[in-house]
Amino acid sequence: MSHLGVLFMRFIAHWPLAWVRGFGWLLGWFLYAVVVPRRRVVRANLALCFPHWTEAQRRALVPRVFIRVSQAWLDRGWLWHADPQVVRERLHVTGAVEELTGDQPTVIFAPHFVGMDAGWTAITQQFDRRFTGIYTNQADKVVDAWILRGRQRFDSGRPFTRSDGVKAIVSSLRSGAPLYLLPDMNFGPEESIFVEFYGVQAATVPSLSRFAKLGRAKVVPVIARMTRAGYDIEVLRHWDDFPTDDVKADTALMNLRLQGYIDAMPEQYYWVHKRFKTRPEGEAGVY
Repeated sequence: MSHLGVLFMRFIAHWPLAWVRGFGWLLGWFLYAVVVPRRRVVRANLALCFPHWTEAQRRALVPRVFIRVSQAWLDRGWLWHADPQVVRERLHVTGAVEELTGDQPTVIFAPHFVGMDAGWTAITQQFDRRFTGIYTNQADKVVDAWILRGRQRFDSGRPFTRSDGVKAIVSSLRSGAPLYLLPDMNFGPEESIFVEFYGVQAATVPSLSRFAKLGRAKVVPVIARMTRAGYDIEVLRHWDDFPTDDVKADTALMNLRLQGYIDAMPEQYYWVHKRFKTRPEGEAGVY
């Protein structure tokens, strides 16, 4: 089945984008209807993060989240298999692009919006510089190999795995290879600290602050937004006040600034993740 899935993604890579997005719309509604446990996760996340919204507002957003996740997953077909010129035409890099030129050590803060792979593809295709990321191996070996090939489609991109270790990542960062980092997830209590996210204590990986400090690097946010024509990838100016000597304060500031990015396009954030699964000691679970 995995081999058939990869063949299907190769097949739809050559569809018009409107067809891919239309199929993603159908797939999103289907998943919303049948994947009830994950639907409950999205509802719980939205209830915690947007208590000031009405119940009707939150419920209306849930299927849109499933649609965006589905469309972005299918977009990986053309991101990784369509003609490179087609890919370039659909990925519009805007903003402070000079932040990603030169050789200054740079950590790219790339939050978990549905366009996270589009952002990676855009910078590895359109900038003459070597980029690195951190890759989590997938349980399905066929899917794992497909994703790795996709993320290394353009020669300037190299994902590290966790087994490579911090030392190799920091060495690469200091040598001038920007690190594309997605730290806004819950990886359990061993790797996280508790800081607020939308006013709720959330186990958060403090890697943005730590890698920036270890690599003597600036932090540059890169935000990928899905559009009708493809994706807009906005490069923001680096954070002048980051990192500091206080890892917890840095991580709290990261979450606070992330909230502003999410508020601009809440349906494109990865709400299907159990962001609040790990709770402070003595606090009941939310899912």
